[in-house]
Amino acid sequence: MAVATDRKIKVLYCQPGTTVFAGIERVNDEICTELAETYGDAFDVDVLLVSEHRNHPPLPRAYTIVRRAGSSRLALMRAFRSVVREKRYDLVVIPQIEPTVIFWFSCLGLRQPIAMHLHGNPRRESGHLKAKILFFLLRHLVLRRVAAVFGTSPRQLRAFTDDFNCRRPTVWVPNPVRKFAAPGPDDKPTAGLITFVNVGRYDYQKGQDILIDAFAALYKRRQDIRLRLVGHGADKAALTEQIQRLGLTDVVTLEYHPDSPERALYASDVFVATSRWEGWSLAICEALRCGLPVISTDCEFGPSDILIDRRLGQLVPPDDQAALVEAMNGYCDRIAEERSFADFRRENIERYSVGNSAKIHAEAIRQAAGAAAAA
Repeated sequence: MAVATDRKIKVLYCQPGTTVFAGIERVNDEICTELAETYGDAFDVDVLLVSEHRNHPPLPRAYTIVRRAGSSRLALMRAFRSVVREKRYDLVVIPQIEPTVIFWFSCLGLRQPIAMHLHGNPRRESGHLKAKILFFLLRHLVLRRVAAVFGTSPRQLRAFTDDFNCRRPTVWVPNPVRKFAAPGPDDKPTAGLITFVNVGRYDYQKGQDILIDAFAALYKRRQDIRLRLVGHGADKAALTEQIQRLGLTDVVTLEYHPDSPERALYASDVFVATSRWEGWSLAICEALRCGLPVISTDCEFGPSDILIDRRLGQLVPPDDQAALVEAMNGYCDRIAEERSFADFRRENIERYSVGNSAKIHAEAIRQAAGAAAAA
């Protein structure tokens, strides 16, 4: 039985309680904007904010913003419960495992259908004691009560199903890849050099330290290369020290372009992703959107689901610096040939356009809300 078709499906997306508008926050905003604008006759879309994002896009948005303070675990639970009591939703979409468990306990007795949306890698996210407890509760109590599990990559969902013995419906809902303005006259690589670029949070997960070491090894062999690390985060000081220790301050730069990574991408030749783990990789997709070839570690999960054609890029084994260095050197040697595939990359990544991704999200919401209504 589906949700009644004589009224809109009321859906609430929950934003993480973060301070920076980045990965999950941007995905939710783009999907909810498209749902409200293109499917507004079918969906009543709300987005819950429990924190303030420093670089949030301008207001108003196409969807309805619901604000609640959630600075502590108890405040977050109160916020969740008050929102659901004020407006009964056909489905609430919650990012990640820990918030899903907290939300479920917050709404005990209210019979609120929920969908858990996996963005990361559950195999790497239960390191501390609180996380272990919440993962245990999901596995043995909460999971069987969610309407559906949404995921950002097929491999991620298969692993989650195996690891958690999940018998709930799982749906791949790809992250949307935004479009960028065309490059300006100065947005082009430096002639005579090969510029590698990485975009991502400065964090152990993203593995910029791995990339710097590989770049240093290659720089000993050839000096016509440069490296741009675009991002922000807690590991900036450590990365700066590593660059200085290796004598790379003249050829490696740390940059921050929070809303316009395309400027650095257009001015580079090859994107290199050295993450230790992922849930998908919007950064890889955005590099392809700009026409760049991609070298990526074959980590769990995401890169192998994206780089499905040799013209898109090359996967290298994790923890294999020699393979990474040889891949980077190979792209330097055949950069002219690789540039000829730029249009292919742009066309291929269009499958993950905001419009195409929102269409898949819309159907996933309909199915999950319908199943919950029939239960």
